[in-house]
Amino acid sequence: RSVSRASPNLTFVPACLPPDPAEVEELQRFVSNSKRLFVMTGAGISTESGIPDYRSEGVGLYARTDRRPIQHAEFVRSASARQRYWARNFVGWPQFSSHQPNKAHLVLRDWEKLGKLHWLVTQNVDALHTKAGSQRMTELHGCIHRVFCLACGDRILRSELQELFEALNPTWKAEAFGVAPDGDVFLTDEQVRNFQVPACRKCGGILKPDVTFFGDTVSQEKVSFVHQRLAESDSMLIAGSSMQVYSGYRFALAAREKKLPIAVLNIGPTRLDHFASLKLNSRCGELLPLIV
Repeated sequence: RSVSRASPNLTFVPACLPPDPAEVEELQRFVSNSKRLFVMTGAGISTESGIPDYRSEGVGLYARTDRRPIQHAEFVRSASARQRYWARNFVGWPQFSSHQPNKAHLVLRDWEKLGKLHWLVTQNVDALHTKAGSQRMTELHGCIHRVFCLACGDRILRSELQELFEALNPTWKAEAFGVAPDGDVFLTDEQVRNFQVPACRKCGGILKPDVTFFGDTVSQEKVSFVHQRLAESDSMLIAGSSMQVYSGYRFALAAREKKLPIAVLNIGPTRLDHFASLKLNSRCGELLPLIV
């Protein structure tokens, strides 16, 4: 199996003990017994690629700052909120878009190639599973590498939008202080005041990242599709998620209802520890490569 030899970036990874050999054996047995494994990943799988998450103890955004992610209604309603969001995103984009998959992403890609993994659902918007080469996959909350118009639905790549930002703001500069999840950075109101935001090239509408913001809902069509993939599966593995957000947790509840065995790999407690068949408290990029 080909896995990256690069050292993981542990800046945003909570401290944890090395994998226990007995736990490795238990997860090995779980995966070996699975013929159609359904995997759901969360922000904890990408922290080893240097992307912070929201909830990790001591190192997540909520632990480090009182800042909170933008709400869907605020983005749609307020031009100043959109200006602030896009200015922060513009500054953070070069670094965020350069993040690469870590060993955990590559292992899941290889499981797919070997026929072990039936379907992968990620709650992340960072495109790291796509970069790793996963194909049997649903991005539950969309992907920040795509942008669309709220009025006409026209779509462009986020990299194209960066060029539009640069053309509209040739002399605008801002130095960031602090990195947040999902591709943005911290800026002051004064810094964003003169930042210009382009409208849709086709209709002049509002441009929005192709992601589900907090306060918005995942489309019923996508939810039904994921439920269908889960119905075809015989077991569920959750990697790097506390499952605090209902849009993902609902699938764990569905798996429990179907009496599927559920394994959880996450540093810290999760919402389904009390009914999981197996709970492992290790780094995804450290434990998953040990499973053959």
